[in-house]
Parts: sequence; structure tokens; C-alpha cells
Amino acid sequence: MNRIKWINIAAIIGGSAIIAFGINYFNLANGLAEGGITGLLKYVLGWNPAWTNLLINIPLILIGWKMLGRISFIYTVVGMLSVSLFLWLFESFSMPMPDPLLASLYAGGIVGLGFGIVFRFEGMTEGTDIIARLMQKHYGIGIAKTILALDFVILLLSLIYLDLTRAMYTLVAIIVGARVIDFVLEGASGARAAFIITVKPDLIANTIMTELNRGITFLEGRGGYTGKHSEVIYCIVSRKEIIKLKTIVHRADSSAFVTFSDVREVVGKGFATHD
Repeated sequence: MNRIKWINIAAIIGGSAIIAFGINYFNLANGLAEGGITGLLKYVLGWNPAWTNLLINIPLILIGWKMLGRISFIYTVVGMLSVSLFLWLFESFSMPMPDPLLASLYAGGIVGLGFGIVFRFEGMTEGTDIIARLMQKHYGIGIAKTILALDFVILLLSLIYLDLTRAMYTLVAIIVGARVIDFVLEGASGARAAFIITVKPDLIANTIMTELNRGITFLEGRGGYTGKHSEVIYCIVSRKEIIKLKTIVHRADSSAFVTFSDVREVVGKGFATHD
């Protein structure tokens, strides 16, 4: 049964604080678009981001309630209120930098880190986040990719007040932020799919299950040159287990053929689970 997790609440609040700090300290202080509607309205109409973040996202949050469920709605409200609160608290925090490229790198890194933490703990902070979550849920599109695309559209709109130089630096911040979000969501707990072709499948499979405590699946294979049928071992391991897996395979069969591929998401025993 789904339930509210207080560690998620705490992480969402912490991530929201990082987002608000980065927006005020680097983005707005250096004339970069915030990467969202709030920054656009601040520059065009002079509206305070703390209030606009709260007001303009209410319709999308209500949509998210219907499409994402009660728990996601609660996490989203926490994220939205937290970002608005910290934008207000950090309003006087500002660090204009003589090097706009360095400012954009800092802005993208800090804000991306905050968003990554919020997303990792199932939270959202504004309407674009909800759209990104819905795209992931229904179409399997990564959150960072959707946010990158939406921020790019907002950046184009921002050209009404940004010159091309500032727009380019903002784009750098957006791209860096998207990469940081990806790393926070997947880099720390990223997994690898291993395909092992060997003449000793049973020995290697048993060793993997015993020493790594990972499940394996046998796939039917056939050599293209020899035409011989063989069993291919398929298993998912964490990044830190890759070296140990290579050692296990080499120890059992030094002529084995092993390939690894990135896994975007793993849900199951030993990895992430859905409550």
C-alpha cells in the first residue's frame, strides 16, 4: 500500500532549498533565464518568483493529482511550497560573476542537483516537472530529456528580453542541469546488463548467484559461424559489481565473451522496488 515516506519529504525540502538557492545566487544574479516560467515572468513583468511559482502551477498540480495519484500530489505540494518559501528566504542571496560561462556552469550544476534530488525522491516542484513525470509514466521518456525540451522552448520565449549571448549561456546552464539530473537519478545507482557467452554456463551462473547474490536467466543462442547451440547468461548487476563479475567469468572460463550495456531503470529484488 502506498504511503507517505518522511525521508522523501525531507529530501524534497532539501532539494527545493538547493534549487531556490541556485536560482537566486547564480541564475537571476547573472541575468540567466531561470529555466522555467517563473524566471520568464520575473524578467518580463517583474513578478516575484516566489509567488509566481506558487500561483501559476496550481492548475497543472491539480492535473497531476488526477493522473499521478494522491501520494505524488502531496509530494508535489511539498516541493512547490518549499521552492516558493526558499525563493523568498534566499531572495537577497546574489553572486554576480565576471565570467558568464562559469556562472552558467555553476547555475546548471546547483539547480540540476536540486531537481535531481527532488525527482529521485518522487517529488516535483512546478508544472514542467509534472509534464516530465507524465511523459515518463506514459511514454517512457526520461525526465531530464523532457525538462531539457521544455526549458529550451521557454528559452526561445525568453529571447524577448535576453540577448543572444545570455541566451547561449542560459542554454549551457540548461544542458548542464539536465546532465546533473540524469546523474543523480541514474548515475549513483546505475546498473548494467551483462551478456555472457561461455562453454561453462552452469559454473559461471552458480558462482554469480552465490558470490554476487544476483539472479540469472539463460537465453538460447546459436553461433553464426559454427551453428552450434549454446546458452547465454543474462544478468543485471550494479556498477560496483562489474569488476567482480568480470573476475568470476575469467576465473571460470578465460575464453568467455562478455558484453555490458547500460540499463536505464531496474525494478525488482536487489534494486528499486515499487511500493
